[in-house]
Amino acid sequence: MKRWTTLLMIVCMLGITIPAMGAMSISKMRQNTRFLTDRMAYELQLTPQQYDDVYEVNYDFINNVRYLMDDVVRGYDYALDRYYDFLDVRNDDLRWILSSAQYRRFMGAEHFYRPIYANNSKWQFRIYTVYTNINFFYYGKPHHYTTYCGGHYRTHFNNVSYYQTHYRNRYRHEVYKGNYRIRHDRVTYDNHRRRDFNVAVRPPKKDNHRPATPPQTRPNRPQARPERPQATPNRPQARPERPQTKPSRPQTRPERPSSQHNAPTKREVKRNTDRKEKDSKKTREKSKDNSRERSATRMRTV
Repeated sequence: MKRWTTLLMIVCMLGITIPAMGAMSISKMRQNTRFLTDRMAYELQLTPQQYDDVYEVNYDFINNVRYLMDDVVRGYDYALDRYYDFLDVRNDDLRWILSSAQYRRFMGAEHFYRPIYANNSKWQFRIYTVYTNINFFYYGKPHHYTTYCGGHYRTHFNNVSYYQTHYRNRYRHEVYKGNYRIRHDRVTYDNHRRRDFNVAVRPPKKDNHRPATPPQTRPNRPQARPERPQATPNRPQARPERPQTKPSRPQTRPERPSSQHNAPTKREVKRNTDRKEKDSKKTREKSKDNSRERSATRMRTV
């Protein structure tokens, strides 16, 4: 008995917390999707094929953002970025369903182009501010109102729009080729955030945010950094000389004793030869003079 009581309490707690986490039940989500699609079909004059496809696109969008909207209203930046990413995907899928003229009228209607807004810390659909009778519908339920569960969302087709790949088989109208993304420009993105959820500008990133003028000195910290204790003793400044194993050689090399005299140079040889020739010439002249004197004395004696 105690075990069944504990199990019943757990079931009751889950029944209370799960709707709060989902923020919208499946039946309520289908009802809101049908109401939004019904008014789009009325104002944009959709065909039955367009009516069914637009219902699928609106269902995928509301199903993706219903878990984010509480954080979006609180102003969390990650939730806002993801919400507008899902909105751009939804608007891209609608480009292939609606004709170019229909898509221009769709972008001009704020309750279609940006269907959710925040009011008094709660998120609501703009379509209910234009059409207050929530129980009146211009058209009947789509043929897959209770069976469609997101099977045509682009994550099942390699992140390519299902309606883009099947466009030629379904429609022959001109596709809108202008700019439709809200996230394409920061100014446009910030303006829509402010108008939809009262978020003026993006908060600065903490990693890149620095004060304009850094403080001159840090409080409660010494100016000089204390020296670290040295684990090893200081090394000597000068490296000691290594002991010499071999005797050092003398600075000047002693002269080797020469066994022979130095050879004379060319100039000295020439000088000696000139001197010998002069001496020989003088001796010849002197001998000639002596011979002449001898011959002269002989002649005198005869």
